[in-house]
Parts: sequence; structure tokens; C-alpha cells
Amino acid sequence: MTRRLTQLVSYLAVSALVCAAWFASVARAEITVSACPEGAEVKIDGELFTRYLTDVNGTPALWPIIGPTGKPMTRAYPMSDDNPDERKDHPHHRSLWFTHGDVNGLSFWHRETIKHREFAKLEGGDRAVIVTRNDWIDPEGKPVCEDERTLAFGTDGKARWIDFDITLKAIDKPVTFGDTKEGTFGVRVAGSMKVDAKQGGRIVNSLGQTDRETWGKSCPWVDYQGPVDGKTVGLAIFNHPSSFRFPSYWHVRTYGLFAANPFGLHNFKGSSEEDGAWTVKPGEPMTLRYRVYLHLGDEKEGEVARAYAAYAKEEK
Repeated sequence: MTRRLTQLVSYLAVSALVCAAWFASVARAEITVSACPEGAEVKIDGELFTRYLTDVNGTPALWPIIGPTGKPMTRAYPMSDDNPDERKDHPHHRSLWFTHGDVNGLSFWHRETIKHREFAKLEGGDRAVIVTRNDWIDPEGKPVCEDERTLAFGTDGKARWIDFDITLKAIDKPVTFGDTKEGTFGVRVAGSMKVDAKQGGRIVNSLGQTDRETWGKSCPWVDYQGPVDGKTVGLAIFNHPSSFRFPSYWHVRTYGLFAANPFGLHNFKGSSEEDGAWTVKPGEPMTLRYRVYLHLGDEKEGEVARAYAAYAKEEK
């Protein structure tokens, strides 16, 4: 074998190894969804990502939610009270959930029941999907309205995401989602991440506002970042341009509550002349669309703006 041929063979061998390593690095993870006693379980390459719990104190919720470092990124209480570092406040803040504080005058945020009816789909793959149908029940046991939720789960290796699309439907008469700050698509972040823990937690939105400045503002995304088990991570919520009343207003607090709410205008704008209530009529459903983006580092290291731009381009 000539020297040039030997060099060529060596170059091709090295190139093959580099290509193999590159393809391995971008290979899509296997995401599985399966039924479990509490509802449904989502795993990434065999490791738990989250569980869809059909009933947590009267409403469905996702818990735990495991971030890219392998640690939970939402509060455990009230699903569990084993963490002595967590405040046992607001038991209606259930990790990740969807409710509203004024639905025909009833507060599903605080008390009333959203009853899981059925799973319409449990499907794994490189983009796993859960579809559920639910009934919003009044104190007399009668349905006020119903919803269909489509949750999708994905990862690119460095970040993980959960898409949460919900269509709210009136049954036989109109249903009004009233103007209140108490709602609507909510997350309660891990106790170490909250700003008030003074461990480096921070809130930043797409307008560049931070911490308390972010409350009640309207914008496409907000990121809540802070330490979990010694590593800085972030949980961003994106609002899709096709979502009802985009861009959302944000009920986000320094004690760890993080919620997108398109209805509470009189609170958020500080004006009694504002009314953000919306009435859903039979045959005219309302759809809201969000992505929860779990990333490493702050919003810059996690490339939150880039990730939002890509999400916003997705057709819904």
C-alpha cells in the first residue's frame, strides 16, 4: 500500500468515526407513553420524564417534571410533603395544571372539580402524545363545560419540552371565563428556583423585564430560572401566535407561581374599565396553546429566544 493510499484510508476511517459520533449525538430519543395507576407515564430513553395524573385534589396535573439535569423542576407539594424545604402554601398550585378562577362564577382555580373522562390517545415516538377529555363539574355534580387537551413531549438532548394545547367547549349553553387574575395555565416552580428563596432565582420575559416587573405584562414568553440541586436551569412558557388572545398576560410571582392568563385584564392593567371576560358559545370553541421549555442555564445559555422563534413558526 502506497503512503498516499495509507493516508487516504486513515482519513476515511477517522471521518467515519466522526460522522458516527455526530449522528449518535443528534439521534432522536425514544419517548414512551404508557398507562399507570395514576394516569399515564412519559419516559425518555427509559427514564421518567413526567406523569399525567388524572386527579390531584380535583383536577388533572403533571408531576413530577424532570428537567435536563435529571432533577424535578416543579414543586412537589401538595402531591407530596416529603420535601422539608418547600412551603406548604397554596395547595391548589399543583406542579403544572390548567384551571380558571371564574367560570360562570365558579372558581375552578380554588375549589371546583375538573374530572378526567378518558384518554383519547397515548402514543410514543420521537414526539410522544397524550390526548385527554375532561368535564368541568359544578357543586351539584353537573358539567359546566368540557375540554380536550393535547400534550406533546420532546427533547433535543440539551432541552426538553411539553406542548399543552387545550380546546374549551360549551355544552348546551354559553359559558363565560371571567376577568380574574386567578388562572389559568399554571406552573409552580421548584422551591430553590423561586426569586424569594434568594438562591439566584430570576424571572425574565421577552421584553427584557425581570422579577416583579414581569407580573401582569403581555408578551410571547417568560422564563423562570434558578438553581436545582446546585445547577442553574430554566423553565420557560411560550404562548403560540395562534392561541386565543395572543400574546398572553402573565400572573407570575416571585414566590414561584408562574401562570399564563389571557383573561385577567382589569387586574393586570389596573383599570376597572377593562374587562377580559370571554364567553364560549356552543359550537364555537376556544383554543389556547403553550409550550413549557425546560433548559440548562439562564435564558441566554438556554437559547430561549431562538427556541421560541422556532416554536412560533410551527403550524397549529
